[in-house]
Amino acid sequence: MRIDAKTTIGLAGATGSGKTTLVDILLGLLPLTSGKLMVDGKELGPDNMFQWQKMIGYVPQKIYLSDDTLAMNIAFGLPAEAIDRERLVHAAKIAQIHRFIKDELAAGYASIAGERGVKLSGGQCQRIGLARALYNDPPILVLDEATSALDGQTESQVMEALQVVSRQKTIIMIAHRLSTLRNCDTILLLENGRIIDQGTFASLDANSRRFRELEGQD
Repeated sequence: MRIDAKTTIGLAGATGSGKTTLVDILLGLLPLTSGKLMVDGKELGPDNMFQWQKMIGYVPQKIYLSDDTLAMNIAFGLPAEAIDRERLVHAAKIAQIHRFIKDELAAGYASIAGERGVKLSGGQCQRIGLARALYNDPPILVLDEATSALDGQTESQVMEALQVVSRQKTIIMIAHRLSTLRNCDTILLLENGRIIDQGTFASLDANSRRFRELEGQD
């Protein structure tokens, strides 16, 4: 398996096919039982894994939000005085959450999310999580069904916004709806922990019966 820098890779497959396991390996959360994980010709191991992980912005399926301001939740882990306002707004705009914060919340970015984001909808929590991943402008972005809680229109807006940054970042995404992967440079089709096919959305749609079966479940 090879992922070129500044390309967008989609991972497709039925539940249990190994998509999240593969992402966990790439994130360094699961150790390899065989083979090697190489980045720019260097093998990743205990000595350099943390440096690799610092380069990744990760958006899981379920976002943890603390009972703090939206600004603190986006710039997670930073003290309030260290937050870069321009970077905060830029990340929120890409995540399609800035207008909601600015126009619909009286306190704006100082609004309180509530324990585990109780004051926000599921889609709004996901967009806060995406903005969090984008805040530090990481060169690699990993989305693990990160748009599954969004309605179709908002998901389309988020994917369009990600297209703007896609040529400056390496993006790896698992998507609940295969249509979300339409603009990926390459889609890897997994089954039983193995890559059984790969190609563009159009080529897989034309040539892979298994891919078309997954589309039917979309």
